[in-house]
Amino acid sequence: MDIPTKPKMSIVQTGSRFKVLKVTGTKGMQMPSHLSTKEAVIIVLQGEALLDLTGKQFHLNVNDSAIIPANEPHTLLIKDTFQANVIMEIESEIKFVNK
Repeated sequence: MDIPTKPKMSIVQTGSRFKVLKVTGTKGMQMPSHLSTKEAVIIVLQGEALLDLTGKQFHLNVNDSAIIPANEPHTLLIKDTFQANVIMEIESEIKFVNK
């Protein structure tokens, strides 16, 4: 049985211009280097994570938010049971960066 290593992402709401993705994970999970083709906003609802964005690290806790610039590779390391909403434009795509 494979143990998931990446947080789970799912679309929970869409409007005419924006969509909301729910991101959930447990301690130790990591979202590998990826980018959003349009600007995105992450809002932490539960837990703690470490966002590595353009070589800078940001500790994200409950009620924290961060704006992710378009086309900027970043990673997310889950430090504690985690839940967040990510808001982005409908046309925006998440692309994983090949190393």
